[in-house]
Amino acid sequence: MSLRRPRTLLAMEPGLRSRLLDDAATRRLREVADVELRFVLHDYAGPGAAAALAKAEVLLTCWGAPAVDARALAAAPRLGAVVHAAGSVKQIVTEACWERGIVVSSAAPANALPVAEYTVAMVLLSNKQVLRLREDYRAARGRRRDLHRGHGNIGNYRRRVGIVGASRVGRRVIELLAPYDLELAVYDPYMSREQAAGLGVRPVGLDELCRTCDVVSLHAPELPETRAMIDRRRLALMRDGATLINTARGSLVDGPALTAEVTSGRLHAVIDVTEPEVLPADSPLYDLPNVLLTPHIAGSLGNELHRMADSAIEEIARYGAGLPFAHEVRREDLHRTA
Repeated sequence: MSLRRPRTLLAMEPGLRSRLLDDAATRRLREVADVELRFVLHDYAGPGAAAALAKAEVLLTCWGAPAVDARALAAAPRLGAVVHAAGSVKQIVTEACWERGIVVSSAAPANALPVAEYTVAMVLLSNKQVLRLREDYRAARGRRRDLHRGHGNIGNYRRRVGIVGASRVGRRVIELLAPYDLELAVYDPYMSREQAAGLGVRPVGLDELCRTCDVVSLHAPELPETRAMIDRRRLALMRDGATLINTARGSLVDGPALTAEVTSGRLHAVIDVTEPEVLPADSPLYDLPNVLLTPHIAGSLGNELHRMADSAIEEIARYGAGLPFAHEVRREDLHRTA
């Protein structure tokens, strides 16, 4: 597809290139781009940075890339595109990029899939009350019990799951949950009733979603208006025994209020993101039996990085062929995306 091989410069944290690009991706990148794989930019003031920027037409970025600011652009007169082999570009693409007319692509759709897969797994396990039953079994140490007695409310049949944010991840979760016998509700201030109907979900207000759902799963972006959107009052609205899943951003939840609710045992939680990003060692969330706490693993990890790399490389191929990006990031959309 490529008509030419644009000069491409890698920019990311040290050591990431070998994890991002497997052998197949490396071969494909060399086919579609003129790239020096041994040089990876992570500091604009570092050795060789100025010479590499002077030739670059495309920046292939990932986590840890320095922000493409006015200083970087002044050193890169040929630069026309930033292709981000990860999700959000907000920490990398600055106002100076938009003013220069740099076109931007993100592998956010590729990164959305593992987050959605993780979420679906947690929804199904939460309704099955796996954490509680694990603790019961651990305490019983193998003694036979009548699981049907005292557990009649367990299961995924006709459970109500609430999706907060019809983002890329939120929509993927809806799509992946569609085959199950679940009732899906969604809260998203930007979604019309017609759009919700097209997804097969019922749009509701956030208070109603919190009050009526067995599982509440967060997929909203981190914005000033979404900070602590799940606050003490909305947590109190949730049903006894309901589960809150957060794979979005820790700032969406009032952390102390959630800690109080799960410490009391009233609610369950699956928490992949927190504020701060790493909780203090004395946080009770590490040890509570009704909390599954993971260290921000829902997004691309291990070989899932290769999916993001493949997406980014195909965008470079499109750029070289003079085609528009398949996953272009637009300036006007940033106010409501991650």
